[in-house]
Amino acid sequence: MSGLKQELGFAQGVGLLSTSLLGTGVFAVPALGAIVAGETSLWAWPALIVLVFPVAIVFALLGRHFPSAGGVAHFVEMAFGPRLARVTGWLFLSVIPVGLPAALHIASGFTQALFGWHGWQLLMAEMATLGLVWWLGLRGASSSANLQTLVAILIVALLAAIWVYGDISLKAIPFPALPDVEISPLFAALSVMFWCFVGLEAFAHMASEFRHPERDFPRALIVGLLLAGIVYWACTVLVLHFHAYGAANTAAASLPTIVVQLFGVQALWVASVVGFLACFASLNIYIQSFARLVWSQAQHKPESYLARLSPGLVPRNALSVVIGSCMVSTLASYWLNINLDALIIYANGIFIMIYLLCMLAGCKLLSGRYRVLSVMGVALCLLLLAMVGWKSLYAVIMLAALWVLLPKRKA
Repeated sequence: MSGLKQELGFAQGVGLLSTSLLGTGVFAVPALGAIVAGETSLWAWPALIVLVFPVAIVFALLGRHFPSAGGVAHFVEMAFGPRLARVTGWLFLSVIPVGLPAALHIASGFTQALFGWHGWQLLMAEMATLGLVWWLGLRGASSSANLQTLVAILIVALLAAIWVYGDISLKAIPFPALPDVEISPLFAALSVMFWCFVGLEAFAHMASEFRHPERDFPRALIVGLLLAGIVYWACTVLVLHFHAYGAANTAAASLPTIVVQLFGVQALWVASVVGFLACFASLNIYIQSFARLVWSQAQHKPESYLARLSPGLVPRNALSVVIGSCMVSTLASYWLNINLDALIIYANGIFIMIYLLCMLAGCKLLSGRYRVLSVMGVALCLLLLAMVGWKSLYAVIMLAALWVLLPKRKA
């Protein structure tokens, strides 16, 4: 038993995971995939789901059998002991200074489209976004889940409206015949698209807050993964149908461009609001996950400030510390004028390393065909680290540094 309030159901879990996977990617990645692979990108999404499925199954099984606010760090502790678990937890938290400012900046870009804000005005929008995440987190996991389920519904409704008003039929979808699919563009699209399925590790921290984690967590994870894959595929169809990609369009503007083309410029605010909410949903689940991880790591000292829960069984103190860290990182990136695009790549290396540690834990904790899936997940993670190239060294160096520098806990 975790101590956190167990209030999440299956539908809320689907909403949490699907929106964490969609995030900013639903606006940009289909266009990026179309740029590198054209119509072949329609095959890339099903191929990617098949590749990611073993990883998702391992996450689902570990979350089912070992539900904990510690997420991957807890799985690693069960498999390899508390020291590597602490290193894993701190490795996940190291995403805050390199990943959160970039994600906030992307979200604030939609407020720029709505209100024409620049400079310090966007910074204030980012601070207000963090304040909203803090307020929502104080209300418990169910409030976040309800909001993110609503966001998922809005995204699906927007795509459905474009499909209907764009008069798109299944027969008109330019699916290349399998023999005509070129392998090189397909792999190029897969390397771009994989980042859409980073989010499973954040969702794992919510497993202990399901009313029936052994039943609903794995179901919500798999259904949420499939829903996100279908939404991305549907977006790719739209991008190809309306030719909303290429040098003349920025990738993030592909879906808003289609909305304006169909409904007029007055409808641009709809796409901007949905885009901001999608970014906010992804930010929200990550920050709430960070808070739960901090609270979980503090349990070795139950009397400590970070180990306390609010009367509503919410890790309020841990959440406040995480929000404060996010604000400091965002202010620093603004004042130092840091290249946020580079930060995202370094954060991706961290995520792959966390996935790798989870798959290694699966190799130890699972048996039979599920252990085989864990081995497949390990192979996929190693391949992805190789694809990131030398920038994955950031994750390797962070892992080694944390192992050496983290002080040993007294028994």
